[in-house]
Amino acid sequence: MNKIYPDAAAALDGLLHDGMFIAAGGFGLCGIPELLLAAIKDAGTKDLTFASNNAGVDDFGIGILLQTRQVKKMISSYVGENAEFMRQYLSGELELEFNPQGTLAERMRAGGCGIPGFYTKTGVGTVIAEGKEHKDFPTGENGAMETYIMENGIFADLAIVKAWKADETGNLVFRKTARNFNPPAAMCGKTCVVEVEEIVPTGSLDPDQIHLPGIYVHRIIQGEHEKRIEQRTVREKA
Repeated sequence: MNKIYPDAAAALDGLLHDGMFIAAGGFGLCGIPELLLAAIKDAGTKDLTFASNNAGVDDFGIGILLQTRQVKKMISSYVGENAEFMRQYLSGELELEFNPQGTLAERMRAGGCGIPGFYTKTGVGTVIAEGKEHKDFPTGENGAMETYIMENGIFADLAIVKAWKADETGNLVFRKTARNFNPPAAMCGKTCVVEVEEIVPTGSLDPDQIHLPGIYVHRIIQGEHEKRIEQRTVREKA
């Protein structure tokens, strides 16, 4: 099966619909599926729910969809660096479900493994735990009981991710911090579309260096990507 598509619009053709749930990779401005997000903006798909660590910045990443009011809800761990994200949340225009970073990554990974729920200590005793099932386990010192909360796995309609390299069957290699959220995001989507910097022939990737097997990947595009720096700090000229 040919997984390679000519561009982002073609790769998303037939997949988008209003009200859908999308898992998006990226960490800060690293590893953002910027071409696919731009194609979603151009398609005008609205009332979207995104599971993503953050929403990029105002004019990059999911931030471009916040500007056009195409996002209804964010499931995220970080609001900073995006003034429009913060403004919409505080004004009640955008629904926000806060998740600790590790919990969010595990919710995606669990969904990709077919696990509907799991227990974690993270968030116990905070607003994160409100309304969630609590259960005690003998995990403390000398078997002391400790309280955990149950979190649901994420099962998204679509996953959009950014990788460094792919072979023609969809095996993926990520670069550095882009590996934080992109692999679990890719796993939890019913359909996974990936944008990469380079597509190489099948068999040319070292099997021990593959970060995500191609069985999770349905469509691939290759494109040029912008290398942004989230916070640029420079010293005064001598």
